Formats: sequence, C-alpha cells, structure tokens
Amino acid sequence: MPASKPSPASVDTLTADGARDEHAALSERIAEADRLYHQEDAPEISDAEYDALRRRLEDIEARFPDLAGTGAASASVGAKPSEKFAKVRHAVPMLSLGNAFADEEVEEFVARVRRFLNWPDEEALAFTAEPKIDGLSLSLRYEGGRLVTAATRGDGETGEDVTRNARAVGDIPETLTGDDVPEICEVRGEVYLSHADFAAINARQEAAGKALFANPRNAAAGSLRQLDPAITRSRPLKFFAYAWGELSAAPDSTQHGMMDAFRRWGLPVNPLTVRCASATEMIAHYRRIEADRANLGYDIDGVVYKVDDLALQRRLGFVSRSPRWALAHKFAAQKALTVVEDIAINVGRTGSLNPLAKLRPVTVGGVVVSNATLHNEGYVQGVGGDGEPIRDGRDIRIGDTVVVQRAGDVIPKVMDVVLDKRPADAKPFVFPDRCPACGSRAIREINPRTGKPDAVRRCTGGLICPAQGVERLKHFVSRNGFDLEGFGQTYIEVLFEAGVIKQPADLFRLDFAELKAAIVARREALSAERRAEGAPAPKKPTKKKGEEEDKAIHNLLAAVEDRRRLPLNRVLFALGIPDIGESTAKALAKRFPDMDALMAGVAAAADAQAGPDWIELSTVSRIGPTTRDRLLEVGYPRDASDPEEGEAEASQPPGRIRLTAPQRASLLAHYGDEARIVAGIERAASQRPGDAYRHFADDGEIGPVATDSLIAFFAEPHNDAAVRALLAAVTTEPMATPTAATAFAGKTVVFTGSLERMTRSEAKATAERLGAKVSGSVSAKTDLVVAGPGAGSKLKDAEKHGVEVVSEEAWLALVASA
Repeated sequence: MPASKPSPASVDTLTADGARDEHAALSERIAEADRLYHQEDAPEISDAEYDALRRRLEDIEARFPDLAGTGAASASVGAKPSEKFAKVRHAVPMLSLGNAFADEEVEEFVARVRRFLNWPDEEALAFTAEPKIDGLSLSLRYEGGRLVTAATRGDGETGEDVTRNARAVGDIPETLTGDDVPEICEVRGEVYLSHADFAAINARQEAAGKALFANPRNAAAGSLRQLDPAITRSRPLKFFAYAWGELSAAPDSTQHGMMDAFRRWGLPVNPLTVRCASATEMIAHYRRIEADRANLGYDIDGVVYKVDDLALQRRLGFVSRSPRWALAHKFAAQKALTVVEDIAINVGRTGSLNPLAKLRPVTVGGVVVSNATLHNEGYVQGVGGDGEPIRDGRDIRIGDTVVVQRAGDVIPKVMDVVLDKRPADAKPFVFPDRCPACGSRAIREINPRTGKPDAVRRCTGGLICPAQGVERLKHFVSRNGFDLEGFGQTYIEVLFEAGVIKQPADLFRLDFAELKAAIVARREALSAERRAEGAPAPKKPTKKKGEEEDKAIHNLLAAVEDRRRLPLNRVLFALGIPDIGESTAKALAKRFPDMDALMAGVAAAADAQAGPDWIELSTVSRIGPTTRDRLLEVGYPRDASDPEEGEAEASQPPGRIRLTAPQRASLLAHYGDEARIVAGIERAASQRPGDAYRHFADDGEIGPVATDSLIAFFAEPHNDAAVRALLAAVTTEPMATPTAATAFAGKTVVFTGSLERMTRSEAKATAERLGAKVSGSVSAKTDLVVAGPGAGSKLKDAEKHGVEVVSEEAWLALVASA
C-alpha cells in the first residue's frame, strides 16, 4: 500500500523564497505551454497537465498574495498571435476561466459569489451549467447581422484574423436572423471536430502518407488556422456558441436567455446547457454529463458554471485572467504506477537547483509520462534542512515504485511512494552541494524570519554560472520581453558559449563579423565532435546555404536595432527580476515614466525600509496589519478587558486597542512577557517603513514582496551596472495605456472602515473597473478616501495629507455618475 501522506495540493510547507522560485518556474512552464498550444497547435502537455500547472500557481498565489501577478503567466490568457495572420484587437478581452476539481470547490464558488454580492442564503441565486468543449476558441463579429470578422483568442487582447476560414465552417452562419439581432454582436464559442470526423481525417492523412493529428482539438485548431481556406473547407468543423463580447444591445437579462436568443438567430448552442438553482443541482448536472461523456461524440473536459443574472455578472466583474462569475469544473485526475529510474537537477535562471524525476515511461489517461517535477529538496528527502520531517515530504528514492497523477497539482507529479514495493537497493537521493552547471557552492540560505533553511538550494555563482546567464538572456529576448525575433534558444547558447554576449547590453553591441564567427566556430566544434565519435562530419554549407545564413544574421541585427526603444514594462519584465512578472511590470510602468525614475524611486524605498523590530512584530501570529498599526499608534494595552474573538474592531473606543485573548497569547508567546512586548512595540514604532517604501509596498498591484525584490536587485552593484549599460543602448518609453472615459481614471482610492451597501471586494472591483487604483494606505498621492463606520488611523492620515474624504453614500453617487 502507498504510504499515508497529507494532501499533495498543500502549499503550507513552502517558505516565501520557495514559493517565489516555484512560482517563477511554473510561470515559465505555463508561458511555453501557452505558446505551443495557442500558437503552434502542438502542445507537449495535456489539458489536464496544463490545468494542474495553473492550479498549483493559483494555490501558491492564494497562500502568498504578493506573488499574484508577478509571473509571466499569472494574468496571461492564451499566447501571442502568430505572425502568419493579420491581427484583430478584441473590443472586449477574451479571458479564461478559473478551475475546480472537487465538489467542495463548486460549493465554495457559490458561497464566494454570495459573499461578494452580500447575497442572503435564503434568496435564490441561479446559475447555468454547460459542457466545456475541448476545441479552439473563436470570436465572431457581426455588424448589421452580417459576419464581418472572425478571430482566435490569441493572447486575450489580440487574436488572429481567420475570417475567410470561419466562413468555411458550416455551423457558422453568414447572416444572423431575427428581429432582435443587435447592430453590433460579437459571438464567442468553440470550434471542434466530432470523434467520427476526426477519425476520418486521420484516415485520409494516413492514406496520403502525412502526419496524423494527436487529438480532435489539435486537428480543429490546425484546420481553422490554415492559410488556404480550401483546406479548412475540406474538414467538417463544427461550432458551439456560449458567450459574447461587444453587444450594442442585449436581447435578454440572463445567461440562459441569451443562449435562447443565439438559437433564434441561427447559432448552434449546446443542448446540454441548463439552469440550476443551487450547487447541488450544478454538481448533479456535472455527474450526468460525466457519466454520458463517452457517448457525446465530441471531446469535453468538464462543465462550466455561470451566474445567470447578467446584472450580477457585471457587479462581480473580473479578477486577473478570469471572471468572478464563472467556473470550470474539470473532470477527475488519473493515476498510474511507475518506477523512479533517476533524479536529475536542472539549474533555473535564478540559480535554484530544481529536482526532476526520471520515470519509467507510463501511460496515464492516454498520455505517456516519463518526467515529473519535484518541488524542492525537502519534498524529495521528506525532511527539512533542519532534519525535521516536513508535512509534504515524500522520501523519494531512486528505484522506488511511485504513484503518478496527471491533474490536481504540478503535473506530472509523484503523488506517493509505494513502500511495500521499495527494493532493498533503493538509493536515497543526495542533493549536490555544488552547482552542476558551474561548480559554485549550492546552499540553502537561512531565512532570517524563521531561522530555518529555505526549501530551495541555490547556486551562488550568479552571473558566472552559465545556466543562469543563458537562461536570463533567453528570458530577456523572449516574446514578452524584448521580443528579439530570431534569437531563439540556439543562438543565445551559441553566442554565450563563444563569450560574445554575457549580459543584455552585449546584444546591442553585436556586429555581423562576431555573429558569423560564433556560428562558424560552433559548426566546426560540432564537426570535430562527430569526427571524434567516428561519425561522418556534416557537409560544409553550399553557397546558397551560406547566403541564407548571412541573410539570417542580418535579420537578427535588424531585430536588435528595432528594439532600441521599448516601453518600460517590457524592459522591466525582460530583466528577469524575481517577483516582477508582466502584471507587476505594468503596474510599475503606470507609476514611473522611465527606468531612471523607477530606479530613483527604488533607491528612495530602500532608504525607507522598515527596521527589524517592525518586521518582527509583523510576523507575530494573529497580529494582522490593522492590529499592528493600532499597537504602534496607541501602544500595548496592559489591562485584560479584551473583546471576544471576532468582535468588530470598529466598536472599540478611539485612542486605545482591545486585543482578543488569542492575540494577547500570541504576543506573550513571541516576546515572553508584557515588559518585552511593550519594549518591542516601542522599538517597532520607531522603525516603521517610510512613505517612499509604502508607495510601493502598500500598492495592491505591487506589494511588499515585489518591492523587496526590486530593492535587493538594484542593491547588487553588478545588476545596477548591467541595467545602466543597457540604458546606454536602449531608451525606455512610457507604457501605452488605453484612454479611460471616467473621472476615476488614474486616481488612487483608499477604502477604510465598514462598508454597508457593498462588500469591500465589490467596492475595490468597482473602482478598478472605472480605471482607479485601490491602495491600502493613505499618502500624499491618494486622491480619495471612502470612509465607513469605524474608520481609524487612515482618517488621520487623510487629514494630514489634505486628501478628500467621502462617505459610502457619496462614493456610490460618484460611481453612478461616472
């Protein structure tokens, strides 16, 4: 029997650094999977594996909120459109969906919606439930009832123009019929192939001696994204409509009613779409569809739930890459047994030593699995750096029989070890104390906040480590960085190994002779290796091949010249600063016009960092930011007239604080006695972070983790020098932002006290929808404070800085007029 272990989905054992490293690695894997899936139609992992990567990312962000938005994939949707097609800018972004894998998560989704809306349990709340089609997302724009454009999802903002091909899909009407068809109507849906048609297409491919399609989804995507519409027309693609983008007028006020309207207009809608009145009914419909899944005749991978009332959908709004009002309930994971044949180490671009299980190949749900990511050293060995057993450890040894699962976590994942099958010669894996790429020491640093070794072992080689240097440069030239067309993995490796480029600025000093010499040297080295192995050396390039090579080099140099000016957010992301992903880079670029201004702001923030006693108080269990700030303001209450746990702090008299019994106990356990508590709080009060630091850290789109990473990055002299060398060759420009039409655009709003007409989450979402930025603290840069009953120190800060303060009623009136 497998050893009994806790849930593998737990992230409780991760340290902040461990979470950061795993988050960065997951983001890179997801970004590459997006490219292969959406742009190349050649995924290397299954949908279940992809969902699991996303799920792990979301679990980490839930435990470490400051990481949200910091990775390349945190808020990404799809992938950059292919250069083969013209581009179409979506009037309304095509977002993705949040996922659930268990019934309890569906129940929590319903409860979360009710909490956000402050919707009473006894009041009805309807949802729709529909099969989640496994195909290619498509947006159809109709004007005056006629189809004018069709576009793929692309990266969610911009898709590929496949209008001519969409006209060849029999299910897609050229003209919508009906008296209530809006003048402008963007219909979203899924293009797919039935199982029977997929089999027939592959039979024709095989007869013609052509490559077979891996699955119906790939075949459908490849068919729609053909440059020749005749090929698309030859393949019996089908379409289901299930959503919409821009509408000049909505014919109904509910999701279910909109699907009825689609049917009237001549659009195909899945017949298994139903309205449900509760989580119980939603799950029951999921079970019915799951039981009949094999008989549908087309691929689905779950059921999608949506809040039925469109007005409530608008109130719920969106978070990051997905709507709050919808959820995809995915089908269950699949497992298999196999053997760990070896454990290898990959060095990440931040120097982390990442273990990878080499498995005896095994088929799990139709996919051959031969590798599995292992989180960190503790996960493999089952103990932490202090020798103590860790909650989520596995004690995985070479030779062990293990359970592999394809969904629900990082996939493929070793879920458990079958101890009954452990051979006598199973070898515990010993992590190297030297980096396998450069030989530098590999250490687990001591976390100053916990006093324990971090979960991740890291190379100390920095810029001298080829694994880090190469990976950093690959990230720099990647699609979402400088997007240097043609500079793929091979060219970066060739130039790095030749010593031509060591840091980003070197790319902008390249000339033809250097590039040519590096490529020729690499070719000659490969020829020598092949001769040494007894294999025939490759033929020298012909004159034509040489001319093509020279042209490619000129194209590379032209691509570099084309990136001499770039928006600040792209430059920031390209630098690969830990915790600074695309979303955080954009947030920073909104606040600073160029890199010089940002670096000056970071330097000021470094000078305004909190002291160790403030940090220590902030880490005390049960002492959140609000309680911490009140303690710093009014001091520790020595009397014990404390409220019951859960009593609203707003009810406390001004000028003092009343701690709950658990809060008081946590302080005593941490400091030892009341005298030490008082002294610790007094020291912390003198070490509070200054405004320059809070300008970054209190910003909901940046946060303290990203702030500390920026400070640490620019504090390193070689990083500062590398950025300044880059700025000598590149000019950073302000990020292009859409012009918002509301009075709140670009304003900073702070909410304080209790809100009675809407939840705090809804208030924040409303402000952001109107173009405002919501901050957690008041400073001179704040434009408006919305104060409810029980507002405390933030009112004093508003008065100090001369910031306008309004009531919740006044705020709602402003929103209504915006």
